[in-house]
Amino acid sequence: MIRPGQALLLIVTGLLVLGVIAVHSAGLTVGRADGATLTNLVFHRTTLLAALALLALVAGMLTPIDRLAPPRLHWLPIGLIVLSLVLLVIVQVPGIGREVHGARRWIDVGPIGFQPSEVAKWSLVLFMGWYLVARSSSIGEFRRGFLPAAAIIFIIGGLIGIEDLGTALVVVLVGMLMLIAGGSRLWHALLPVPVAAVGIVAALFASPYRLDRLRAFLDPYADPQGIGYHVLQSMSAISGGGLAGRGLGNGIQKFGYLPEDTTDFLFAIICEELGLMGCLLVMALYLALFLVGLRILRNTTQAFHRLLAFGILLTIAVQALVNLAVVTGLAPTKGIALPLLSSGGTGWILMAFSIGLLAAIDRSARSTDHTPLPLATPLAA
Repeated sequence: MIRPGQALLLIVTGLLVLGVIAVHSAGLTVGRADGATLTNLVFHRTTLLAALALLALVAGMLTPIDRLAPPRLHWLPIGLIVLSLVLLVIVQVPGIGREVHGARRWIDVGPIGFQPSEVAKWSLVLFMGWYLVARSSSIGEFRRGFLPAAAIIFIIGGLIGIEDLGTALVVVLVGMLMLIAGGSRLWHALLPVPVAAVGIVAALFASPYRLDRLRAFLDPYADPQGIGYHVLQSMSAISGGGLAGRGLGNGIQKFGYLPEDTTDFLFAIICEELGLMGCLLVMALYLALFLVGLRILRNTTQAFHRLLAFGILLTIAVQALVNLAVVTGLAPTKGIALPLLSSGGTGWILMAFSIGLLAAIDRSARSTDHTPLPLATPLAA
């Protein structure tokens, strides 16, 4: 019988292969001199990034996960949080942060560029897993347990939200749910909701384009050539694929009609070219990833492993659901990529490494040979 770690390797490989093919197809342009050849596909930047992501997956699988649990290596999660905060601040410095589509989200180090928000997102998951176990005796207390963690979550979310409100909401949601799963009182977690709501409203009014996205979501047909153009073109691509699709490489919307066709709206291109079968394939891969991860979470008895697995799975699930909702017009447009499919470098590599940690958790659980816990068992137990 295939082990969960082996299943994760197959699922991630399948997602990355599909992502490479879909991104390469979506990136085709009319009259391009090099054409869509096998050589171009093999040596394409996206293919090389997928190879690095697979290496990161293997590195995560080989990580000695037990050494990350408290009280060992306490400097690592704390150091990653400090590094994340520094990166989120310096990305706003002109000359260091690179602006893309009006948002300063990238830092270039020579020929290499990365997104500090991705580093912060995954660092927070590791930190929360460590913190909740290290402070397990006081996590139910507001001042000693809840407040320090919540402060870190909202500071990181606020810094990310300056340029990327969608990712900030994902980070805050995952962090707060991990707090609740780790033993914090529910009413403690609900206390910041009014302040967070005011912050979201302020962020919307501070940036007119965010209000435009909200209006486009409510009624895209009110301005089909303006603010509603993006979502209408996305739905046109999905409906144009029908059951069988137009065929791989034969999509129309990618030729100047659908913006962000290789990144945030790649799923629309997959639906247009591969039809309903392509849509179901993507759904099946994500469902398999979630179910395998859930099995790993259930089979481990160590609190740190359970919380870390929960945070990783929750981050992937929320990100995938938000992207699919945006592409299908069920949510306002957000700059959130489809996990392991949408073109990316930092996101692919860090997410693959994090999924590798799930396999490392499974290996650790099998080596200790513990009886699986019921799903209803508290994660911090």
